[in-house]
Amino acid sequence: MDITNKMLALALGLHIAFKQRLGQLCQSAETRWRGNLPGLFPGVALRPATDRSRGDVPGWVLITLMSAVLVAGLLAIAGPALERLFNQAMEQVQP
Repeated sequence: MDITNKMLALALGLHIAFKQRLGQLCQSAETRWRGNLPGLFPGVALRPATDRSRGDVPGWVLITLMSAVLVAGLLAIAGPALERLFNQAMEQVQP
């Protein structure tokens, strides 16, 4: 059971790191795109973001929670098999 908790913590950590990095990449791409926009479309004026343009936050939270529950469920079901597979692979590694 201990390895299941470790694997779950690792998956959660990777998910958070990926989400942060993806957010940085999207923000960087948007900044570059907005920087080029006035040159591409001189007559277009950008309006500032408002609270209504935040997106579907509850939907994203629900998707994230559902994904976490799905991963936890799969680990609960397949945990022993994954642990055996991991242990067999580690036994085959020669120092």
